[in-house]
Amino acid sequence: METLSMAALPILIAVILSYGFIKGIDVFDIFLDGAKEGLQNTIRILPTLIGLMMAVTMLRESGLLEAFAMAVKPFSERMGISADLIPLALLRPVSGSGSSAYTISLLNQFGADSETGKIASVMSAATETTFYAIAVYFGATHYKKLYYTVPVALLGDLATFIFAVFTVKFL
Repeated sequence: METLSMAALPILIAVILSYGFIKGIDVFDIFLDGAKEGLQNTIRILPTLIGLMMAVTMLRESGLLEAFAMAVKPFSERMGISADLIPLALLRPVSGSGSSAYTISLLNQFGADSETGKIASVMSAATETTFYAIAVYFGATHYKKLYYTVPVALLGDLATFIFAVFTVKFL
């Protein structure tokens, strides 16, 4: 099975090149056009991504996440949810790498088999980096009307957090 997975990409490339050769398509020129378009899209959305990365860094380094977690700690503990999960719930929609690092720290601190570790794992696997996806996809298409997109996406993130807690606690 391992040999098949290692050979999949070269086989796919050979099939594409063969098909292009049979049909008389200049595959290399098409590849270069696609690479050029991809590079142009990257350059077009780069300012948005830089701004997003700067905002995430400022949010993390300012201590705002921890301050918010401490503010809602009495409520979360009353609900039976570890306050240590609140920063993950806030960070996940904004930063994939930041939330992954935080998830790893939770797993190291509480253990992978702990309730907090399981909830963190489910949250990380089930949610999207909402603002990153919006920045990339809407930035690439130059679509600026986000009236409903952000609130609905954040509502989906909240629902995922609630269902992650419910799933781990009761199923």
